[in-house]
Amino acid sequence: MATRSSPLTVFDSLRARLDRLFAEQGANPRARTLALREALVEAKLGLEMMRESLGATERELVSERKQLDDAERRGRLAAQVLDVETVSVAERFAGRHRERAAVLERKLAVQRDELTLGERELEEMAAQYRASGLPDADASLRAAWREIEAAGGTRPETDLESELLRAQTERRLMEEAVEAQLAHLKKKLGKQ
Repeated sequence: MATRSSPLTVFDSLRARLDRLFAEQGANPRARTLALREALVEAKLGLEMMRESLGATERELVSERKQLDDAERRGRLAAQVLDVETVSVAERFAGRHRERAAVLERKLAVQRDELTLGERELEEMAAQYRASGLPDADASLRAAWREIEAAGGTRPETDLESELLRAQTERRLMEEAVEAQLAHLKKKLGKQ
């Protein structure tokens, strides 16, 4: 069975790597900001892993509780028909499911706490990133497009004329393909 890193371990190693990077980058604020941005992406992925793991544990707990209910119900039914052996087996299974459900409840509580800590860490990193003062890549990209448009260029997603022409061409090609397929089917059925 393959083991995945604990999401909290991901945050711990990420924090240690960030500390090393910050120590190495020292006075280079751009390198620090870029490292922080990369760490934010990894942290978001780590949080997503934590949420998925939490969801899996919740589903496992629901299943375990259902199995516990089933074992208890079978024990009650066996007791009504005085089947001592089945009652004993049902009690053993109910005990196992009860213990497993208790473990899963504790695991779920720990995972929720870890998720809360991870979200807090992510928010702290995001605040550090925002405080870095460097413009984000999206803002500089938008500024570059504004300059291109001011010089007479067109942005592909805002060029409505080209978009209309492309849609008309696609529609014409689709109609031709439908006509060709219809002709082929007519020929195949001998109705031409």
